[in-house]
Amino acid sequence: MRNSRDMMTIDSTAAGGENAGHPAAPEQGSSRHGVGDSARQRLLDAGVHLFCQYGINATGVDAIVAEAGTAKTTLYKIFGSKEGLIEAVLESEGSRWRDWFIAALDHGHPAPRTRLNRIFPVIKTWFADERFYGCPFINAVGEHDKHDDRMRTIAIRHKKIVLNHIEKLAAQAGARNAAGLAHQIGLLIDGAIIAAMVTRDSTVADAAQDAARMLLDTHTHSAKRRPKPSSATASRLPAH
Repeated sequence: MRNSRDMMTIDSTAAGGENAGHPAAPEQGSSRHGVGDSARQRLLDAGVHLFCQYGINATGVDAIVAEAGTAKTTLYKIFGSKEGLIEAVLESEGSRWRDWFIAALDHGHPAPRTRLNRIFPVIKTWFADERFYGCPFINAVGEHDKHDDRMRTIAIRHKKIVLNHIEKLAAQAGARNAAGLAHQIGLLIDGAIIAAMVTRDSTVADAAQDAARMLLDTHTHSAKRRPKPSSATASRLPAH
């Protein structure tokens, strides 16, 4: 993913619509080090680059410290272990990704439905980046012992923040079951991420977008079709 100082670059698309200009897609596996970067930040950047591109289990401590330009003792002093670095990388990258994603949805402060309609066009820009390697959280859970809940706990915490924002937008858009709609959209996001990672085809986001539109229409239209009966109407209803 892209370093935090790069996250808020705005693209040149005209503002106003669903695909309006928004913060540029995050780059995974980017580890450009500045002169003033701390050893901790260099290790985090090296972890992002190597874990995303090559996998967690395939990346050893020697490769990480060589990429970061630090000593092994520095890694152990700061993070305690490779596992500690992995957890810190996930927390850091989750925060960066969420900042990018939410800023992209909210850019220009359009109506809630427009923000929801932006979800998959925004994610498509991420899929199209040559350094897209899938979701770090899905990858981390997949590579770790399935009885070890540490990675799963971090992943669920990340997902809850994303889904809570989508649920808030769904409620503002008039969805009758905003939590249910957010969960369904979340499943589409996860499925699209995996499909894009496997196929290297960013257009899988278009299919997810079509499905999301149908869900949005169903949830918002069903809410509109269920007006509360007026007292006059209620008095005319037949008794049971």
